[in-house]
Amino acid sequence: MSIHGKACIAGIYEHPLRRAEGVSTAQLHAEVALGALADAGLTLDDVDGYFCGADAPGLGGLTMAEYIGLNRLRHIDTTESGGSAYLLHVSHAAQAIAAGHCKVALITMADRPLAAAAGTALAGIDRNSMPNLPFQAAVPPPPMYGYAMVARRHMHEFGTTPEQLAWVRVAASHHAQHNPHAVHRSVVSVQEVLDSPMVASPLRRLDCCVMTDGGGAVVVVHPDIARTLKRPVVKVIGAGEAVKHPNAGQIDLTWSAGVHSGAKAFAEAGITPADIGYASLYDSFTITVIVQLEDLGFCAKGEGGRFVMDGNLIAGQGRLPFNTDGGGLCNNHPGNKGGMTKILEAVRQCRGEAHPAVQVQRREFVLAHGTGGNLASAHAAGTLILQAE
Repeated sequence: MSIHGKACIAGIYEHPLRRAEGVSTAQLHAEVALGALADAGLTLDDVDGYFCGADAPGLGGLTMAEYIGLNRLRHIDTTESGGSAYLLHVSHAAQAIAAGHCKVALITMADRPLAAAAGTALAGIDRNSMPNLPFQAAVPPPPMYGYAMVARRHMHEFGTTPEQLAWVRVAASHHAQHNPHAVHRSVVSVQEVLDSPMVASPLRRLDCCVMTDGGGAVVVVHPDIARTLKRPVVKVIGAGEAVKHPNAGQIDLTWSAGVHSGAKAFAEAGITPADIGYASLYDSFTITVIVQLEDLGFCAKGEGGRFVMDGNLIAGQGRLPFNTDGGGLCNNHPGNKGGMTKILEAVRQCRGEAHPAVQVQRREFVLAHGTGGNLASAHAAGTLILQAE
């Protein structure tokens, strides 16, 4: 069943906190839920579908439904796929709405790893129970080591350079300067990225995303409801999801699951990458963006490094503006899971509500894409294509 045009995003909210001292995870979920509903012009009583991931405390969706006050639920989904989960939630919500299971779906994401001193751990995920742990125990768990492997392989195969990686951070910094909530608002140069301390060769500190607390929420509704609200209508016209894993060591680090999720989303939307005027791309590390640009079809495999050079990702200057809120590299990466914020900025762009300095003119079709897990091992990709009505 196609979801093309059968659901719309009516409300969004991004929590302003980047460090949530004295605020519980449940409270963060409730605050973003109320914020997104207020943005849509709806109330808790309108919600009949709820979607969340493992960051929701207690029994996940059941606990949060009670805490938030969702008393009229007919549908619930607690899909967990790391940072891509929330893009999958939008897709699943659209499917549920198209099938008649609900009409107003609320999706929340919130976590506080900084306040909880949790490091890079993902809330609700028991790493010690993973069956592949004995085979990976010798590799340090922080994700930068896996992404460094991806970057090094990309360099070996295609001649990608550290300077090209740096251009991704440069573009993000140009956008973050206009976001008062961004963690890093200073514009940086390619040389400043290259001069930053080495973290895991070839990735330097400024090749890596921020770590923050906070969260966000999205309200997905039936098109008939969307047109009664006093908000711009943003239609969900395409979605895709896919999984890739090491396959017992038979793995090619140069491509991601986005090859499959992107192809499905574009096919369902009935458009091509050339039609996209803005892209929210998962930017856990600079190499993540380069791989996704290739896998989603914005350039050929191996050409991602050249594609991002010379400001090609900067709004008002480049061919494909990306992450105009500053992205995970500069703005926000709540709970070490950046998929939710990718949706939020894509919706702002589609509505024409991004900061005037970075608002794109070609906003009829926008894309949001997320990766959950680790590109060097098991991960899931989610792709959304939105259309302004």
